[in-house]
Amino acid sequence: MKRISTILLCGLLGLSLTGCASGGTSSATATAGTAAGTNDQTVLKVSGLDGGYGTDGWNAVAEAFTEETGIKVELDLEKNIAETLRPVLTSGKNVPDVIYLAVGAEGKLTDTMISEKQIQDISDVLTMTIPGETSTVKDKIIPGFTDALTSSPYGDGKMYLAPINYSPCGLFYNAGLFEEKGWTVPTTWDEMWELGDTAKAEGIALFTYPTTGYFDAFFSALLNETAGPDTYTKLMNYDLESWKLPEVKEAFDIVGKLAGYTESNTVANANSDGFTKNQQLILDNQALFCPNGTWLPGEMKDAPRADGFKWGFMALPSYNSSDRYSSTFCEQVYIPNGAENTDAAKQFISYLYSDKAVKLFYENGGNVMPTNDASDMISDDDENKLYYSIYDNGAKADASGFAAHDAVEGVDLTSAEGILYGTVNSVVNGTKTADEWYNAVIEAVQKYN
Repeated sequence: MKRISTILLCGLLGLSLTGCASGGTSSATATAGTAAGTNDQTVLKVSGLDGGYGTDGWNAVAEAFTEETGIKVELDLEKNIAETLRPVLTSGKNVPDVIYLAVGAEGKLTDTMISEKQIQDISDVLTMTIPGETSTVKDKIIPGFTDALTSSPYGDGKMYLAPINYSPCGLFYNAGLFEEKGWTVPTTWDEMWELGDTAKAEGIALFTYPTTGYFDAFFSALLNETAGPDTYTKLMNYDLESWKLPEVKEAFDIVGKLAGYTESNTVANANSDGFTKNQQLILDNQALFCPNGTWLPGEMKDAPRADGFKWGFMALPSYNSSDRYSSTFCEQVYIPNGAENTDAAKQFISYLYSDKAVKLFYENGGNVMPTNDASDMISDDDENKLYYSIYDNGAKADASGFAAHDAVEGVDLTSAEGILYGTVNSVVNGTKTADEWYNAVIEAVQKYN
């Protein structure tokens, strides 16, 4: 299970990074190839996670960047990069120029960097012309990504972390079943409820979910629909008056109504041991929709399925003629305080959005950059085309996540088991009402103010 988690958890490591200062040169485990015209005076140090996408894409992009700019790149990509970097950043010696490590990643190093304001403002990267192209970075990135709190965590309109490697999140379903039944895929919540009644008559539930951890993406998209993106930003900054708005309460009511259409075994299996049983409900035609990310088909590739099964994927249905939203899970790169080669680092980050880099990343690791035309490189017969073209087909993007905030003792608002998301299990099994859930969230938000 790859649980979505873009919530900023501040101050949980108990390790101060305050005082990180400029250091010397960094060692590297991989070095990009050099070409004629290499600038021997600049060696860009890039440290990051050797994660699910592997290292081949980064090696290829680093080599292409060197060929384009003459700037040598030294890559240090490790599976335990948070553990490796922590003492480096604390000492202020050999600080990398660029770090690739997502908000919410294991070790929460990036979260701590954010909470202690140890990340540089890179807003000017958006207006930089990409090396080797005439476009600027802002021209290339899908709207909505750089405004998210995972990129602008302080709500000050500045970008500190650049978004990369995104996975759209939405509702998965069996398109083959809809074809067999002659059902129309709902585009509004009213149509959703009508379909729920139709399916219920045939013994099929409308909805299931793997665990409550998936509601950060589901609920953020829903709040953008009921309350709008401007209010959503205020909500993620713990604005109490915004949380009290009736259009915000409407999102809670929709989930409360959806609880009555949720498959009966969902809550019992909504845990790290049973989540695949809930996902299997879609493959077995026991439930119609399941919120998830683009990794779901790969995660269930060996699971049995109904005859004629075919993956379908959609954004949340529209609420009162609102735009439809699909949240996205993405990773980030940033420049830490203490980096020696800031200008070269910004060039490198801007190059990540070049057509060549986008292609190299996808061909050498399968990761997709959040650029407007990234889905064009995915062939029509590639299953990923369905998922990554969701924004091309009218859906709006949003990246879920709260603004950086000091921890509030005794209050767990935003984790997968916390008041906002974890309570969904209680609403679905009937031990709490949607009203009780909403009131508990209001009480929790009050403690952040």
